[in-house]
Amino acid sequence: MTLFHTLQERCPFGQKSFGFRRVGLVLGMRRSGRTGQRRSSAAAAVLLFAAVILGGCAVGPDFVAPARPSEQTYVARPNTDLGAAKDTESRQHLAMGQALQADWWVLLQSPELNRVVALALASNWSLDSARANLARAKEAVTVARGGLYPQIDAVGSAGRRQYGASFLGPQAATFPIFSAYSIGGDISYDVDAFGHTKRTIELANARATMQQESLNAARLDVAGSTVMMALQIASVRAQVDVVQNILSSDQQTLNLVHSARAAGVASDMDVTTAQSQLDRDRTLLPPLNQQLAVAQDALAVLTGHSPAQWNEPDLTLAKMTLPHSLPLAVPSDLVRDRPDIRAAEANLHAANAAVGAATADLYPRITLSAGMAEEGLINGPAGAAWSVIGGITAPIFHGGALSAQRRAAQNAYSSAFAQYQQTVLTSFEQVADSLHALENDAESVRSEEQALASADAALRLTRLGYGVGNTGIVQVLDAQRLRQLADIGLVQARAQQYVDTTRLFLAAGGGLTGESRVSAAR
Repeated sequence: MTLFHTLQERCPFGQKSFGFRRVGLVLGMRRSGRTGQRRSSAAAAVLLFAAVILGGCAVGPDFVAPARPSEQTYVARPNTDLGAAKDTESRQHLAMGQALQADWWVLLQSPELNRVVALALASNWSLDSARANLARAKEAVTVARGGLYPQIDAVGSAGRRQYGASFLGPQAATFPIFSAYSIGGDISYDVDAFGHTKRTIELANARATMQQESLNAARLDVAGSTVMMALQIASVRAQVDVVQNILSSDQQTLNLVHSARAAGVASDMDVTTAQSQLDRDRTLLPPLNQQLAVAQDALAVLTGHSPAQWNEPDLTLAKMTLPHSLPLAVPSDLVRDRPDIRAAEANLHAANAAVGAATADLYPRITLSAGMAEEGLINGPAGAAWSVIGGITAPIFHGGALSAQRRAAQNAYSSAFAQYQQTVLTSFEQVADSLHALENDAESVRSEEQALASADAALRLTRLGYGVGNTGIVQVLDAQRLRQLADIGLVQARAQQYVDTTRLFLAAGGGLTGESRVSAAR
């Protein structure tokens, strides 16, 4: 059977499996007579033709993206109205199927927040690192693509030589010492008969896609962390304002007790108890100030500044607006919107390409090479020399290493597939958790508002009762404590709505779809 027939039988077009016998072949062309030249030329022609036939073959599986999920909702009992808050300021509506804008933080309607996020995206060092990794991955694609083209090198040598008897027999020892040189060029080409180079390029492209999605994920993380720190700062500042109001209320109670003591209707114990309450509430400020300082330092680092160089804008909850309409993609679209899911798919693609490359290593490799040079004696005659060589190398025995390498690549693909599925499930969990949280947040705000109204009324009545001697100082302080808890609780509940809204936007992929993914990667 001829080589062509063997190739045609073993690598029919459109098939992905091959069964080459282990063969080794080296073909060369030399200027050594017409007959030899014809035979070498014919053999080289067969090799070249076989290379063309095999050039369309690529072993290993072609990548197919995982099917999109069939789920239509994220929770068992979906509800577009999040919570039962009667206050329109706290009510939120879920807009399923609508796309989230890439600059989702502008939905909070805070110019100060917009400037801080823009600064973080422009100056954060983690993003610079991710951009550099993406550039490196793109260069790796260029390196891999270089295998598609002939490799051309300049070569040269010069030296002085004395032959011994081992060269052409004993008479060679009588050859004189001579100096010679050679200068020219070599060209080599890997035919890539079984697609090893193509799979390597595919692998490099998939890894570049992973790095691009890693950059998108880093961008989303920086934007999310910046908004979270801004919300933390705004929340703590609101709580500090509440504590300041509490201290003012404590001082008002203390003044009331002093007046009652002067009128003879209160005891020194009442004064001491009221003063103790004021002193205890003052201890609430240092922990809040510490939380504020830590959040401010973290925000400075996110924007690429040291805490000493950071001039923080005025970030307050009063200058933010809670979004009432919350865009959210359906599950089948979420897998295309979240950068971590797209990165997991790119990782799966890279693992698939690695299986193809490992499979190609089991089959022969065909290489063509040629060289042309001028060779001669130094200060002597010179002449042209050239060569054209074609070769096939095929593995025969490697101790099972190549098969094990392919099985390892297949196991890596199975692992990547499992990681992809887990990433998808985790993303659905995060969205579901955010939806549950927003429903409970609305109810929490409503409850805290009712608690604050009740505590206000109770405190007002107990103070009036204390003024006329109907209640004691203990009742006043208890009512004041309930008012304090309700006031702080309402601030925290409203801040939590902002936080959980942000978490939903992050779980939804941050709106990095279409052209926004491309611009984010720059």
